[in-house]
Amino acid sequence: MPVAAYLYPWDVDGDPAAADRVAALGVTEVSLAAVYHAVRAVTPYHPGHRVVTRDAAAYYRPDPARWAGAHLVPARPGPAEVGSFERAAGALRAAGLQVNAWVVVAHNGRLAAAHPECAVHNAFGDPYPWALCAGSAAVAEYAAALAAEIATLDAVTDVELEACGWYGYDHGSAHDKTGGTPDGPAARLLDACFCADCTATMRVAGADPAAIAAAVRTALDGGASVPAELATALAAVRTATAAGFLEYVMAAVRAVAPARGVLLHAHPDPAEAGSNPGYELATLLGPAGADGIILACPGPAGPAAARVASAVAGAAAVAPGRRVVATLPAVAALGADIGELPAKAKAVLAAGATDLRLYHAGLASPSDHTAQREVAAAIG
Repeated sequence: MPVAAYLYPWDVDGDPAAADRVAALGVTEVSLAAVYHAVRAVTPYHPGHRVVTRDAAAYYRPDPARWAGAHLVPARPGPAEVGSFERAAGALRAAGLQVNAWVVVAHNGRLAAAHPECAVHNAFGDPYPWALCAGSAAVAEYAAALAAEIATLDAVTDVELEACGWYGYDHGSAHDKTGGTPDGPAARLLDACFCADCTATMRVAGADPAAIAAAVRTALDGGASVPAELATALAAVRTATAAGFLEYVMAAVRAVAPARGVLLHAHPDPAEAGSNPGYELATLLGPAGADGIILACPGPAGPAAARVASAVAGAAAVAPGRRVVATLPAVAALGADIGELPAKAKAVLAAGATDLRLYHAGLASPSDHTAQREVAAAIG
């Protein structure tokens, strides 16, 4: 049973003991961030630092020739961090661990801020400078080139794509003062994009973007809900756009690395947006889709197992053999119930999960690491 732990390159790079410490958890794989969003992270074990602050960046070495002339180009980290993915991957592989590339796609504050024409714009016209728009042709080109390049890296076994689809309003940001998303059905309306590309797509589909945007604004301001026919049109366009985006990215990966496993952090509800964007399972796991879905499984064991069982049943109906990967929160400081972790792991496996992911080995305290070792020992 594959068990992987998430890590950042800075958890390993510069720490000679890190790879062996992670291997001692009993995991067999590591999902290592190759491209990541802006973050402030603790590094409890690193000999050179305790808190790392990074802007959105690519930590592998992009090939300049591949990106020549591209509208969106992977942002580089500071000089000391360039190539840290390759260095960390080498150390982890030397410790006997499989390395999977963890790639954050549409959640990119540097690129969305620098290229607002490629960012999500809500119905009021406000740009989201943290969210690249899946309806933008330039974003699709960037996502496809990024995933394809990383899939060709020698150190990588599987590729995990996070935020590969619709990203939206519900975003953890520095000193966030929004109070979260609205309650009820309006919560998802702030995810709807009305940028130039998306409004053009709506028109091509026979929908009226101005009417839909006006209805969304009215609903968000506390008026009547969006009329059913407009809501249906918006949902249809967003679902079709997401499907086209994923198909384009996957085709690029298959063209250069047909044997590479590609997993998508996703939600089986097409209306979801964010780190785990929504897709219909027939699209996500179909012939033009990914090899598996990575499911976030927060909360108690019972609901997590039910979420996995539902995805397993849906995946079996679409394409037998697709992977259903359960990601378990495994850091108490981030809200995880560490005491329940081994039992929860057993529950999601009993529900049909094919793999486990533990989030996160680099952020974990010594007691979190103890619980993570217990997971690996319990499922043996």
